Amino acid sequence: MKLKKNIKIILGLLIIIIGIFSIFIFIPKENKEVKSNQKTNKSNKDPFLIECKKIDYCKEEDKERYQKYQEKNKDLSLEEVITYVNLNLDYSFYTQTKETPALNKDYILVNKYLYLGSNYIPENLESIPIEYSRSGMKLVATANKKFVEMASQAKKDGFPIIAMSSYRSYDYQVNLYNRYAAADGVEAADTYSARAGFSEHQTGLCVDIYDGKIPYTSFEESNSFNWMKDNAYKYGFILRFPKGKENITGYQYESWHYRYVGEEIASYIQKNNITFDEYYVRFIEPKL
Repeated sequence: MKLKKNIKIILGLLIIIIGIFSIFIFIPKENKEVKSNQKTNKSNKDPFLIECKKIDYCKEEDKERYQKYQEKNKDLSLEEVITYVNLNLDYSFYTQTKETPALNKDYILVNKYLYLGSNYIPENLESIPIEYSRSGMKLVATANKKFVEMASQAKKDGFPIIAMSSYRSYDYQVNLYNRYAAADGVEAADTYSARAGFSEHQTGLCVDIYDGKIPYTSFEESNSFNWMKDNAYKYGFILRFPKGKENITGYQYESWHYRYVGEEIASYIQKNNITFDEYYVRFIEPKL
């Protein structure tokens, strides 16, 4: 009898312990689920987020940034607001910076918010044939191949294209930028030259060109420029810093600066008249 009584007591204690354990385990979980559902319901009823989520690259966590930027730029569409905020254009240039992803990819983005490390050297650098460049010019293999094809066809058509600057190392850019800053001041230099690590030239995917007759800064005045305007995208190259897009790229218009991004991306950019920065945050960044 005593043994039966002890067993009943033990069973009773186990039931009590299990009950207490259930309170601590299951009730908080239910509360957590309720809070999550409440947050989701609140999100689903938010007019701004409802519209924002219709755009694939909307980031719900950046809602306040989108709204603040929209308030300051009422002439912009919601798509433009989201694009520009995702590019960090609501911050000053060279702030909120981070190392760029997609190293050694044709679609890598380097701008005033995304940088390359001081030790970064792109893979598969090749010399551009001297027939189409100044001595010592190099590009990544894929870009070099398409540049030679493009320059060869341009030459056949009577519009010479010569690479006068291409891959630049981090250290080279340090000296170049410092020289410009010393001559014109940092503010002015920032409009036409990249700080070290923030230069696309370090990717080995961009090239400054001229026609061999007039200075490269006057390339727009050459017939070769018109040829490039109509044909560069067919070879995967884009005019990287177009006129009227200075607020996005952070650089003044450069008729001579071309960037290799591949034929598919270049064709889209050509057709839709957008910058590579805009294309990147809309179609590439969400997949990284």
